[in-house]
Amino acid sequence: MLNPDELKFDANGLIPAIVTDAVSGRVLTLAYMNRESLQISMEKELTCFWSRSRQELWLKGETSGNYQHIVSITADCDGDALLVVVEPDGPACHKGTFSCFENPVWQSETRQQFSLSGLYQLLEERRAEQPEGSYTSYLFQKGLDKILKKVGEECTEVIIAGKAEDHRETVYEIADLAYHVLVLMVQSGISLEEIHRELASRHIIDHKVKQEKMTE
Repeated sequence: MLNPDELKFDANGLIPAIVTDAVSGRVLTLAYMNRESLQISMEKELTCFWSRSRQELWLKGETSGNYQHIVSITADCDGDALLVVVEPDGPACHKGTFSCFENPVWQSETRQQFSLSGLYQLLEERRAEQPEGSYTSYLFQKGLDKILKKVGEECTEVIIAGKAEDHRETVYEIADLAYHVLVLMVQSGISLEEIHRELASRHIIDHKVKQEKMTE
């Protein structure tokens, strides 16, 4: 672990902090910390910044309720910038949006960024709009029984490919299964955040079990 005293604050005693969402990986905001706000952030496990406009400490969520629970704080290679991974209680932006970065300036026509959260959002749009000719729309139109049947079929395909030790086919079938599971999640109103929290709780339990075994 890097000692916070080794961090390089600028001439104004500040260090930039890039805040990202623990589930989606999306950048939520760029803010600044001084030594005191960084210490408060680590003690409370909540983001605390230095407001350059108001010239005062700013505990994110203190007035809005949109606290950001810190998962980790990592310094860059030069120790003059921080990456803060959080689990937010609500929007990061004062305008009410999930992220402060919501205004595209330019996007490549040949390269596209992929994320599970982006795919989940697309599936939600398909369910709401159900455009003609879309396979996803077809699944939502057929309903839960059809979706569950496809999940079952894809599970079988994964097992067959895995048993055959066919790496490429197994990857292909796992991707198919993941897609249909996401469709099921959207149909059932289950969010990625809920799955993330469930897996995180199991990780904590597993870590405790390992610790107990090491002390036996």
